[in-house]
Amino acid sequence: MGDVFVVGSRASALAKQQVREWLEQIRPAFPQVVFKRLLITEGGDRDRTTSTLAEVARTSGGSAFSSDQEHALVTGAADVIVHSLKDLPTRVAEGTVLLTTPGPRQDVRDVLCGATLDGLPEGAVVGTGAPRRIAQLLHLRPDLKVVPIRGNVPTRIKHVGRAGMHAVVLAAAGLNRLAMTPPAHQRQVLDPSVFLPSPGQGALGIQVRADSPAARLLAGTGDAEVDACVRAERALLAELHGGCSVPVGAWGRIGSDGRLHLSAAVTSLDGAVQVTAAGAGPVDAPEKVGAAVAADLLEQGAADVLAAIRKS
Repeated sequence: MGDVFVVGSRASALAKQQVREWLEQIRPAFPQVVFKRLLITEGGDRDRTTSTLAEVARTSGGSAFSSDQEHALVTGAADVIVHSLKDLPTRVAEGTVLLTTPGPRQDVRDVLCGATLDGLPEGAVVGTGAPRRIAQLLHLRPDLKVVPIRGNVPTRIKHVGRAGMHAVVLAAAGLNRLAMTPPAHQRQVLDPSVFLPSPGQGALGIQVRADSPAARLLAGTGDAEVDACVRAERALLAELHGGCSVPVGAWGRIGSDGRLHLSAAVTSLDGAVQVTAAGAGPVDAPEKVGAAVAADLLEQGAADVLAAIRKS
């Protein structure tokens, strides 16, 4: 029998699908290895009543959707963790590292499920618990009433049409992975150049203990171009000292010129103020690209927007 590695993840249907997706990619390269599954319940999974993830994170040791998985990794209960990268803080647990991000990256965009932005009536009710989505929705449609909703993808989709809710916003990646994308006439895929996604959205984060057997085994896996894009996005977020409670959007992609392009936005919680910036640089210097775009945002006044958000 070959080596055995324990792969941990959250217990949701989406998390399980993400692990299946990753294992399908790597298993052919490691036929001698047995990968065992470990399901881990996070604070954000246990607490479905607290309205904001920021509040959940404060009682969950740092992150609503990654703290318990990181603990399992650090203590040796798991050898590998498969995250939705957008849920993982920019600073990972001491003694652990992220491997090169797997490719291909799923769709980075958000989807308005149940309606289109232009088709929503004045004062329509839209559900989402993400500060970034709330802020960007109000920036585009200040008349909307945005209400917090929590839960997994199927639970949130079921809110549409209930209690007067006209639509909800979800990540295209989760909808695609679960084959739950609404019909074309019941959705709008939001333009990422206008409605900037969460840093890391659509990508998987593969976390291991540094210099562990799993780290050595999997060192050659991943997609360098996908990795460069998400590293730029996460570097920008780190420069802004942002997290799940801060409305920062970032979108990295490789242009036809072969360079790494990064667009970003910081939006006030009421949507009234939005600061945007964009930049480009070498694919092999993603952190520099992220830091440069973050500096541009700060120079344009993003620091004041972020300070007001943190104070509130």
